[in-house]
Amino acid sequence: MPDKNLHNILLTGATGYIGRRLKDRLLGRKDLRLRLLVRNRNKVRPEVLDKVEVFEGDTFNVEVLAKALEGVDTAFYLIHSMGSEENFEDLDRKSAENFRDACIEAKVKRIIYLGGLGVKETASTHLLSRMETGEILSQYPEKIQTIWFRAGAIIGAGSASFEIINNLVQKLPSMITPRWVNTKSQPIGVEDVVNYLEKSITLEETSKNLLVDIGSAAMSFREMLLAAAEVMGLKRHIIPVPVLSPKLSSYWLILITPIPFKLAQALVEGMKSETLVLNQNAQLYFPDIQPEPYEQAVGRALKEIEHDQVLSRWCDSSGSSACDIKGQDDIHRAILRDIRTIDLNGLSAAAVFQSACTLGGQTGWYTYDILWKLRGLIDKLIGGYGLNRGRRENLNLRVGDALDFWKVMDIKKNKRLLLVAQMKVPGKAWLEFDIQSNVLTQTAHFYPHGLLGRMYWYSTLPIHNVIFVNLAEKIVEQAKKYEAGQNEQA
Repeated sequence: MPDKNLHNILLTGATGYIGRRLKDRLLGRKDLRLRLLVRNRNKVRPEVLDKVEVFEGDTFNVEVLAKALEGVDTAFYLIHSMGSEENFEDLDRKSAENFRDACIEAKVKRIIYLGGLGVKETASTHLLSRMETGEILSQYPEKIQTIWFRAGAIIGAGSASFEIINNLVQKLPSMITPRWVNTKSQPIGVEDVVNYLEKSITLEETSKNLLVDIGSAAMSFREMLLAAAEVMGLKRHIIPVPVLSPKLSSYWLILITPIPFKLAQALVEGMKSETLVLNQNAQLYFPDIQPEPYEQAVGRALKEIEHDQVLSRWCDSSGSSACDIKGQDDIHRAILRDIRTIDLNGLSAAAVFQSACTLGGQTGWYTYDILWKLRGLIDKLIGGYGLNRGRRENLNLRVGDALDFWKVMDIKKNKRLLLVAQMKVPGKAWLEFDIQSNVLTQTAHFYPHGLLGRMYWYSTLPIHNVIFVNLAEKIVEQAKKYEAGQNEQA
């Protein structure tokens, strides 16, 4: 039940990029009581579940939404469908309407929403939808106040914008780019975004809706690339050309960066028009927040990556079915399996589990990594995530984390790691590592869709017979090194 002596908060999008960071910030506040509305409670860390009230559902489940909003003072709407389903505009519209009406019914005092900078005349379809969302949430100021923040490119470890910039700068000494790299924007560090959102909870202005544009100094995307290169100590050359269409630019991005085609396409469309701050409300209502310079935000992001402290990534979100794991635990439906067992010969379960949890990303997939990379490239070219999505951290995993073209479905420490495939396949696939009775059992599960699915499975069996045997063996070999290192330290 809500505590009348505390400020009661409902946070939606709590497992997304911004939501995770805001959640962690608000958990440190003694004057707030935090409640989460999430599609999948398993994506909330176990230590957080003990500190918050969690409602499992979404904005299309009006009954759960109503219960989640009971007694709430301020509700955060951090939901959008960038790179999501084809009918994202209708989904965004209905979601915002449901949320606004439920907040009014529950007598919520304030909605806080984060959208994007831009003007309607030149905005992309995704940005237009986010603008419409803000308008819907703000539609009845006499019934509920809405504080609508608008930001451009958000710069932080794990953000889509930063991962594009980081990958381009790190991998390409010279870049042939489309003319839209000269389009102006006002990037902002993710820490500043979270600062604005947190401060807006207790903002004393309650008499009207507020539209607050936030950002640091205006820069072109070209200037952002060159400035990031300077922070990294690299020399880069950029040559704009007039021949790269948005579609070609999107394919170019997916080959170099971790971003999938639909998200790349949405981002490229957004980059074609200026996204600049159009009002001074950030300085007027939040004078104590001075957005850090772009270079400082880049440096902060690089340090988080270097120290393996990335709190969230763009692919954490549940806004798209491709990003979520809800309803994908039906592993019992699999009718085709590749099972490999390796005797641990007294090796500890903890060492084997740790070894399995370091797969992918920089570690790769051991001896036959080239075959995995080839499969990743094919996946990218047909619209999937590919291997270069990587992972959030090098050593640790949590439920919902991306792991190359897999997602972490389930973790039971020192016992089980279950991955669900997000690669393009004619069916559903899982990869499971199970440690029981001194044996590691590695199982590839597959539920084929029709004849094509079965043809796919049997045509890949020769490759399975190579990579899956090798994978299980290498996990155990690596575990021996972990255990030997621990014994030396002891």
